[in-house]
Order: sequence, then C-alpha cells, then structure tokens
Amino acid sequence: MDIIQLDGTEDTPKIILNKEQELFEISGRSLPEDSAEFYAPILEWLTRYKDDANSETRFHFKLEYFNTASSKLILDILSVLEDIEGTIIVWYYHEDDEDMEEAGEEFSDLVDIDFEFETY
Repeated sequence: MDIIQLDGTEDTPKIILNKEQELFEISGRSLPEDSAEFYAPILEWLTRYKDDANSETRFHFKLEYFNTASSKLILDILSVLEDIEGTIIVWYYHEDDEDMEEAGEEFSDLVDIDFEFETY
C-alpha cells in the first residue's frame, strides 16, 4: 500500500499512515479550511487498508487542538477503524489539557474500539 506522510502545518495535522512499519498517527493541530477535502484521502486509505489490515493496528491521536469540522472527520476515521479487528486507539493529551482528555473519552463512548489514554 502507498504510504501517506504529511507534515503538519499551523492549520493541518501531521499524518502518517504506513502499513509496513505499523505507523498510524494524526498529530498536531487540525483546523483545515475544508476538513472534508483534507481528510478524504485518509478515509480512502483506511477503507482500502481495512481489506488487508495488520493483525493489530495501534492508531495514535496526538492532537493539540481540533475544530468542530475536524471532530466530525475524526469520528468518521474512528468509524472506519471500528470495522478493523485488532484496532487500538492511543489517545494522547497534555497532562493539563482536560478538554482533549474529555474529547478522547467522548469519542471512546461513540465507537466500539479499545482506547488507551496517555499523557505527555
């Protein structure tokens, strides 16, 4: 599978989707001008990955901030991941960031995937 690797900017997160190296990460800030357009290739990649997924998929979310439009796309990503057996979400949040911790907890309530919460 192709590798998706995007450097983060002030408005878009860093994205790594690498099946062979088992690297799956979204990190940084997510407030792209058009969230649906930005996340479309990620959703397409995950949909293809679902058909030939690794036995375990540890997907790392290390977001500092995301806007409302991004939250819907994050939920869309989690919905695709929910269909992949062996998926674990690792949700990182700064130890002083209760909002990001609560966001992860809310997402974990909306999907049937194991979540691990890590502070940094």
